[in-house]
Amino acid sequence: MVGIILASHGNFAEGIFQSSSMIFGEQENVKTVTLMPNEGPNDFKAKMKDAIASFDDQEEVLFLVDLWGGTPFNQINGLFEEHKDKWAIVAGMNLPMLIEAYASRLSMNTAREIAAHILGTAREGVKIRPEALEPAKATSSAPAQQVKKGIPGTFKYVLARVDSRLLHGQVATAWAKTTQPTRIIVVSDAVAKDDLRKKLIQQAAPPGVKAHVVPVAQMIKLAKDDQHFGGERALLLFENPQDVVRAVKGGVALKTINVGSMAHSPGKVQPNKVLAFNQDDLDAFAQLKEAGLTFDVRKVPNDSKGDMNEILKKAQEELNKLR
Repeated sequence: MVGIILASHGNFAEGIFQSSSMIFGEQENVKTVTLMPNEGPNDFKAKMKDAIASFDDQEEVLFLVDLWGGTPFNQINGLFEEHKDKWAIVAGMNLPMLIEAYASRLSMNTAREIAAHILGTAREGVKIRPEALEPAKATSSAPAQQVKKGIPGTFKYVLARVDSRLLHGQVATAWAKTTQPTRIIVVSDAVAKDDLRKKLIQQAAPPGVKAHVVPVAQMIKLAKDDQHFGGERALLLFENPQDVVRAVKGGVALKTINVGSMAHSPGKVQPNKVLAFNQDDLDAFAQLKEAGLTFDVRKVPNDSKGDMNEILKKAQEELNKLR
């Protein structure tokens, strides 16, 4: 696997590394190297050499640097000359760039290949509102999958997820890159009535992917339409398991539910850090299990899967104590 070094003035590299881990999950063979105010070029160079030496493969290394021409870049560039047939340096590090680099390591084996690939995503990640201030619309680095519109067939469901936050960074980056949807569909009666939330969700869609918000009844109709959605890859997002139950009973042919995040509120118990349940939630999951669905408990694709049966059992025990 290609090693990645994040290099910066001050703690910027450590901060962006922490943010990327929240969104894409923990990563192997990634190191941060920082130049602090009380350090000089030689101090930074020594830390850089130690970071490189820690990698499984020291031949394929990608350096993401904060600033072209700064001390971190210059010190890396000095080492680069002896490895320029393998290593690659990209300056102007931002979060979309880093997440794309993580995703690219799953299919690309060289630092230079990844470096060339992530530039478009890094540029696409720089946006502005109001949009009229942009001089020209940027060309997407991740074009939508080519789907012939209106051809016979139904949706292929690449992911169905329960997440009280709906479309956010972990979904728009990690899950979208892993599952490659052509459409992200938020299925919620409440959100479908909220014009502001609908607009924000549409704006949060990753490049090349269309985002929609539909009521549960409309999703049921769309699922049964076998004339217009052939070749479409749908990623479905639900705020709660009750909406999933309604969709499945209505004929949305789901087999697995990814359980990512359920926010805590009064009357709920929280058996782990990201999932909170009341009795209605537990009853809904019981109905889904009875209907033959399986559960995939992960925030991001790289996480290890949680044991939903144990989580639900613990939640039920905690609810019983409150009675």
